[in-house]
Amino acid sequence: MALAFALGVGTQNKSNEWLEVFYQKPVFQPSTDLINAAKAAGYQGGNQAIELDSAKLEALTAQLSGEQAELAKALTTSSAPTVLVVLESDEQSTSTPEVYLKLQLISHRFVKPHGIDLSGMFGLLPNVAWTSKGAIDMNELGDAQLSARLNGEVLEVFSVDKFPKMTDYVVPSGVRIADTSRVRLGAYVGEGTTIMHEGFINFNAGTEGTSMVEGRISAGVMVGKGSDLGGGCSTMGTLSGGGNIIISVGENSLIGANAGIGIPLGDRCTVESGLYITAGTKVQVLDDQKNVVEVVKARDLAGKPDLLFRRDSIGGAVQCVTNKTAIELNHELHANN
Repeated sequence: MALAFALGVGTQNKSNEWLEVFYQKPVFQPSTDLINAAKAAGYQGGNQAIELDSAKLEALTAQLSGEQAELAKALTTSSAPTVLVVLESDEQSTSTPEVYLKLQLISHRFVKPHGIDLSGMFGLLPNVAWTSKGAIDMNELGDAQLSARLNGEVLEVFSVDKFPKMTDYVVPSGVRIADTSRVRLGAYVGEGTTIMHEGFINFNAGTEGTSMVEGRISAGVMVGKGSDLGGGCSTMGTLSGGGNIIISVGENSLIGANAGIGIPLGDRCTVESGLYITAGTKVQVLDDQKNVVEVVKARDLAGKPDLLFRRDSIGGAVQCVTNKTAIELNHELHANN
């Protein structure tokens, strides 16, 4: 079974190089009929991104049915460049439209972080000025700013980045996002998640659902259902020093305000506010009588459930005790997403 089929409309620079692509209705694991229909636009098998002219769009529309036919028909009216992407298998991308499709498959919740091949993507994502008039090539930005001024306008530049914000492409159901600029395309935001103003979710990362995010979810990190990330807290991604360890947070766990983790947390774990645990942090393991049983590195406790990490307020040692109180979210807070 093929991986994906998508019709998109996007932006190119003056050299006809793709800057970005929007896919309104990507199809995950498309039928054989849909793949066969793509042949009318010149699809010859494998993974392909095919730029569509009016003739290819007309031929493709005649072979499609349902909402994909309606979308193809709508694209015939576009003055912007259009593209058909077919991914027969999950392999390293070779074009910008392919990367944009994969990122949107994650944000549409078709696949979870680490569930699709994103290797080599950075070389295919151009650094773009994201402006009040859309994506603009960095080498063309000055001319665009001058043109706007000559027309009595101001071209506002919101960011300069390889990634746009997710909500310009995908708005998942059942979520609240206080500041949309802090969630990158390629984020997986589960049903029931609330992301407050200082919360951040990177690409290929996210939440299973019913989570409160007031901290940072770095690239590659997945947070389980019912877990909270307190204000200013951080999770260490593989791009920011975590090495090959895949950091994750289990279900019903809490990372306190201004705390952080560089190890995977199991279910029902708590990290005390202000405590940052890296893989090499020396941790005193306490028994029920609060006696030190052994001293281990934090990596030895990775993924284990029902743990409370804290710092001794007198001696300063990092300690680990059994966490006997599972964290429960405020259900009323999430009931109306």
